[in-house]
Amino acid sequence: MLKLTIPGQDPMAFRYLVMDYNGTLAIDGELIPGVAPRLRKLRHALDIHIVTADTFGKARSATRDLPCTLAILPPGDQSGAKADYIATLGASLCVCIGNGLNDHLMLARARLGIALVQREGAATATLLSADLVCGRITDALDLLLYPLRLTAGLRA
Repeated sequence: MLKLTIPGQDPMAFRYLVMDYNGTLAIDGELIPGVAPRLRKLRHALDIHIVTADTFGKARSATRDLPCTLAILPPGDQSGAKADYIATLGASLCVCIGNGLNDHLMLARARLGIALVQREGAATATLLSADLVCGRITDALDLLLYPLRLTAGLRA
């Protein structure tokens, strides 16, 4: 479990890290360099879940050696499916990271939502649903590895 105390905020305790795959952990279906070692470090504090539409069909093979649970969503209401997924885990125990329109409900309902603006861009609704925005997934994961970095962005 990852516990945070941010001045002006209620204490936070996270059990789950839930992320999108394409546009978040991967570009064009390929895992972004630096992601795997960070996820291996985070597994000691968080139960890691990747929830994806798997647009490029590469998520299963790319994540096979990672310490995570992979959920590939069927076509349909993927925004709702991602929100339902974290509700099953307990949204108040989740930190979620994503970039696409189908991530906006997940980020809005999570205790901590982080939006990314990488090479695939980010949906405006997702940016507006997030608590924080990062330019790279490695920076977002580093916020969790070095949680005092969150203080500057979340201090009230």
